[in-house]
Amino acid sequence: MRYLAIDIGASSGRHIIAELSGGKITLEEIYRFPNGPKATPDGLVWDAEELFRHIVEGLRRAGETGRRPDCIGIDTWAVDYALLDGDGELIGPVYCYRDARGGDAAGELHDRMPFSVIYSKTGIQYQPFNTVYQLRADALSGRLDRASSMLMLPDWFNYRLTGVRRQEYTNATSTAMVSAATGDWDDEILSAAGVPRGLLGDIVQPGCEVGRLSAKIRSAIGYDAAVMLPATHDTASAVLAAPLKGGPYISSGTWSLLGIEQTAAHTDTGAMSGNWSNEGSINGQFRFQKNIMGLWIVQQVRHELNDVYSFAQLAEMARAHPTDKRVRVNDEKFLSPDSMLDAIFSEAGNMAVGETAYCVFASLAECYADSVRELESLTGNTYGTLNIIGGGGNNRLLTELTAKATGKRIIVGPTEGTATGNILMQMIGTGELPDLKTAREVVGNSFDISEVMA
Repeated sequence: MRYLAIDIGASSGRHIIAELSGGKITLEEIYRFPNGPKATPDGLVWDAEELFRHIVEGLRRAGETGRRPDCIGIDTWAVDYALLDGDGELIGPVYCYRDARGGDAAGELHDRMPFSVIYSKTGIQYQPFNTVYQLRADALSGRLDRASSMLMLPDWFNYRLTGVRRQEYTNATSTAMVSAATGDWDDEILSAAGVPRGLLGDIVQPGCEVGRLSAKIRSAIGYDAAVMLPATHDTASAVLAAPLKGGPYISSGTWSLLGIEQTAAHTDTGAMSGNWSNEGSINGQFRFQKNIMGLWIVQQVRHELNDVYSFAQLAEMARAHPTDKRVRVNDEKFLSPDSMLDAIFSEAGNMAVGETAYCVFASLAECYADSVRELESLTGNTYGTLNIIGGGGNNRLLTELTAKATGKRIIVGPTEGTATGNILMQMIGTGELPDLKTAREVVGNSFDISEVMA
């Protein structure tokens, strides 16, 4: 069978074709497109219709090149969603999580239900952009009054492709509205947030088929295919592709997600005070993890410098200009500043470009080290290995700094973690792979996995 992963991140999206042969997976990128939030009078929003146009165009390209997939799976970032009216039409806009409205509504919701209660129920960390706060903002503005359905972004794309509404588990948990005990929507949280239960469907596990492409889509692209549910939260997909040889993972990209797979959620006060999250994985499991600001900081620095330097050049300049200056990478000042350089300089002082890049990379590495030590304290385990997956694994300097800061053996790869995990879950869903253990063995056979010692 031939599979297509549509992996959409905050800065770009890709269509990647995959096949399994001889115990190895081959990946081929056939379409790439840009993405990014747009500042509008309504706030910071995604051009959701343009993203869907790119989804369809990539599917059409697959047909044109003779690489028609049998199965399609979509993953995106978490927390953002679409509201639909009674006719199933989009109630715009689709807000970006970096818009301020969620944070503005969080305090009001906490007056109705303290965060400690929300955390004890869901195990989801506080972030001002959590879906529950965005939906509270919609309730306060009256926007929910027109809505008959809420779908997380990849679920909405699936609906547009098939006409079938499904709510996938890993992304649903990111809303901070799903009970860690039952795996279902928590009615008390919904009531406090003013979110009608009727907006939400039954939660479905990854590996299920959503449906076949609609007649309209078949006509547009020239063929039919099944739409499958991978782990639609991109980090959940990436973690599925991690070798996980004896230790935690860092899914390294725009965000860095550091954590470990667990069979039960940690909803105690220690986990809450450290702002650790318990997000869904396959088979009803959890990723006990911490959000770290990640390479977003470097991406924004690069943009402010008019993109004259590649990411590789910035890493080379950083290696040549080390500095002892550091910043607190998880401070909210770095979430969506007007100027990332000003935010860095306000804390560390003015620096040249190479020093600035080194400061960010070294600060990330030290944050990883602090987080690993905290994870070891919370779980009562000591880990000798740290697995880095995703595009950030291509940054050799960051990997070396991480090895030095943590004192851990670092295993790097696969760098195409999210798309690979998306494909693996589709293969498990169709039965071409029997289980996750086998899937991870296939990853080890298929991709270059490197090691860096402390």
